[in-house]
Amino acid sequence: MRAGWRLGLGVVLVAVVAAGFAALFRVGLGFALYHLAGTTDVVSAMRHAPVWARLVCPPIGGLLAGCVGLMVARSPGGSGVGDVMEAVVLGRVRLSLRVTLLKSLASWLAIIFGGSIGREGPLIQFGGASGKLVGDWLDLSTDRARLLIAAGTAAGFAAAYNTPFAAVLFVIEVVTGMVVLDTILPVLVATVIATAISRAVVGDGPIYGERAFHLQSRWELLAFAGLGILAALGAQAFMRLLTLGERIFRQPWLNLPWRPALGGVLAGAVVALLPECAGNGYEPLSSLLGGATTVGFVALLLIGKCFATTASVSSGSPGGVFTPTLLIGGAIGVLYVHALSSVGASLGAVGGYALVGMAAATAATTHAPLMAAVMAFELSGDYAIALPLLLATAISTLLSRHLRRQSIYTAELMERGVGWEVTMEGRRVLGPHG
Repeated sequence: MRAGWRLGLGVVLVAVVAAGFAALFRVGLGFALYHLAGTTDVVSAMRHAPVWARLVCPPIGGLLAGCVGLMVARSPGGSGVGDVMEAVVLGRVRLSLRVTLLKSLASWLAIIFGGSIGREGPLIQFGGASGKLVGDWLDLSTDRARLLIAAGTAAGFAAAYNTPFAAVLFVIEVVTGMVVLDTILPVLVATVIATAISRAVVGDGPIYGERAFHLQSRWELLAFAGLGILAALGAQAFMRLLTLGERIFRQPWLNLPWRPALGGVLAGAVVALLPECAGNGYEPLSSLLGGATTVGFVALLLIGKCFATTASVSSGSPGGVFTPTLLIGGAIGVLYVHALSSVGASLGAVGGYALVGMAAATAATTHAPLMAAVMAFELSGDYAIALPLLLATAISTLLSRHLRRQSIYTAELMERGVGWEVTMEGRRVLGPHG
C-alpha cells in the first residue's frame, strides 16, 4: 500500500480509536457510579453520600491510583501532553499505549472515588498514543507517525469536549506552536470523524447547553478586559499552587502508593465539606453558566477546587487540570461581575462573565488565546460573546506570559531540559534554562 494511502487509513483508524476510547471511558464512569451510588455523576454521588464516605472515598481512590502508578513507574515510555508535544515537534516518539492505559485506569479509579481531577487528560493523551500505535502498525516513517500523533491528539480533544475547531487550534497553538499544512490536514479529518462519533454518543449540542449572552453596551468590553487581567492572576496563582503542591509531595520518604493516598485524604477533607469539588468540575460549571449560584457558594467553590485539585493532581493521581481550570475561571468571572454590580455597574448576564472567565483562565495556563476563545464559543454556541472572548483571552495570555514565560505544558518540558520558542523566524529550541 502506498505511503499516502496508509497515512489516510491511519488518520481514520486513529480518529475512530480515540473517539471510541472516549465514549468507553465516559460510559464506564457512568456505569460504575450508577451501580455504586445510584447516579451517573460523581458530584451527585458525593452530595448524597454521608460525610464519612466523602472523607474515606478519595483516599481509597488515591491509594488505588498509586498502586497502578507502581506499574507505570516500571514501564518505559511517556504518555503526558508534554510527551505528545515532544513526539510531534521533535520527532522523539517515545509514547507508550500501555503506560497511557495504565494512567487512564488510575485516573478512572481516582475519579470514581471522588478525586478532584479532570477526565479529559487521559482522553487527549490516549489519542496521541494511539497515533503512535497505528503508525507502527502501518509501518509509517517517523515524520508520518508524528502526523498521526497530532491527529490523534486533536481527535481525543474533540471527543472530550465536542469542540472540533478548538481541537484543531489546540494542536496548532499548544502542541506544535506553528501552522504547518502537513499537520493541519490530518488533524482536520481526524477531528471531524472523532466529533461525529462523540456526538452520536453524547448528543449534538454544546456539552454545557445552548447559551445566549448579550453586551449591555460596547463600554462593557472594558469590564471584560478587566476580567482578562483578573483571570490571568487567578490562573497564575493556581499554577503556582500546583507547583508548590508537587514540591511538598515530592518527599523521599513519601513513595507510591501512599503519596496519592495522602493527596486523597486532603482532597477528601475538602469534598466532605463541599461535594461539588469532586470530579472535574463539569456539574458546578453548568450551574455557574446558568447563574444559579450564590456569591458565598462560588467563593467557597473557587478556594475548595483549587486546593482539592492540587491535592489530587500534585500527589500523583493521573488526570488533567483543563476542566478544573475552566471551573476556576468561571468562578472568578462570577465573583467579578457581582463585585462590579455591587458598586452600581450595569452589566450583562452573570453566565456571560463565567464563560469569558473560563476562556481567560484557560488562555492564561496554556498561552493559547485563540483556542481558549473558540472553545468557549463552541461550548456556548453564542456569537454575541465572541468579542469579549477574544479581548479577555488576549489580555489574559499577554499578562500570563509576562508573569511566567512558560505555559503549564511547556513548563513540564523545561523541567526535563526540553523546550522551544516560536518566533517570526520559526521555532528555536531552548535549553533547560531558556
